[in-house]
Amino acid sequence: MTDGNAGANSGDPGELRSGRGDDPGGGDPPAARTSPRGAHLAERVRAGDRRMLARLLTEIEDRTAVAEAALRVLYPLSGGAHLVGVTGAPGAGKSTLVAALARAVRASGRPAAVLAIDPSSPITGGALLGDRIRMQEHAGDRDVFIRSMASRGHAGGLAAASVDAAAALDAAGFPIVFLETVGAGQSEVEIASIADTTLVVEAPEMGDEVQAIKAGLLEVADIVVVTKGDRPGAGRTAAQLRAMLTVGAADEAEAIRRAEAHGRRRPKRPQVVLVTAPTGDGIRDLLDALDRRAAGRDASAVRPARLARAAAQLDAVLAERLRARLRDAHRRDEIDAVIRAVAEHELDPYAGADRVMALVEGSPSGG
Repeated sequence: MTDGNAGANSGDPGELRSGRGDDPGGGDPPAARTSPRGAHLAERVRAGDRRMLARLLTEIEDRTAVAEAALRVLYPLSGGAHLVGVTGAPGAGKSTLVAALARAVRASGRPAAVLAIDPSSPITGGALLGDRIRMQEHAGDRDVFIRSMASRGHAGGLAAASVDAAAALDAAGFPIVFLETVGAGQSEVEIASIADTTLVVEAPEMGDEVQAIKAGLLEVADIVVVTKGDRPGAGRTAAQLRAMLTVGAADEAEAIRRAEAHGRRRPKRPQVVLVTAPTGDGIRDLLDALDRRAAGRDASAVRPARLARAAAQLDAVLAERLRARLRDAHRRDEIDAVIRAVAEHELDPYAGADRVMALVEGSPSGG
């Protein structure tokens, strides 16, 4: 099933309206812990109700109390899905590749989910590209769930809500979740910090190999996918990438030692796969490589990605909690006074932040 706003707004109108009203503002609302609507939504999602799953993802994007209540139920049930990040330069063929991979997953008898992280509208905050348009072949299949989500200005295009959405899809029974990023800017490397496996997509003869090196994408790739394999030069591009990625392989043990000594990631030697997504050439080999990685995951391999995801989720929740406290009417006048003082250069922003934090913590602000 291809998700859309119509599906997100369906369901029991009396039970599952937006949860915005559950949060009167400030702190950790009790409704978020006890909301019967959130618990009911989680139950319906676990039962396989795709309309309610679409509704939950809308609630997650809006950061409502209903979403929080549902995630309190669903999060302990997640953790088994293989999260596959897909990144690369715009125009490299990421959406076409993901559609082909979803087709291959379905052919193997498994459901698949796709989160396409799009740039945000500066006016509405909604997703601009709507990559679902490129995946309409899956519109009639309830076991392919595709959702566009807005990056909302988050660095690298990965909104914190996307991590929660992936957890919801995991709990809903999808064994593989593709996270397709915006594909713009060096900060796209952040996909590697939350995905179990990172695919870096390269198109032939576009000079993207150099850009990928500059952006650090090849350093975070688990698999490099050269798309448009039927184009002239595709084989040459794949060969060049393989050559670049094997340079210094003989010194890998020393490179690993240096990386660990300085607390950096171990250097990767990613596999290079050549595919032609529209025809399916190479897609089965790519899916097999993904399945081998999923089957070969052990606790030591999974732990860094899970720790990074947990950190991203906690950061998002803590930031939202802090923003809620800052919106508290009891502190609004005092915080506005600090903002005015910083604007007039009567107070530096660091001292201003100290005063605001003191207000939030309820302690004297000091000088």
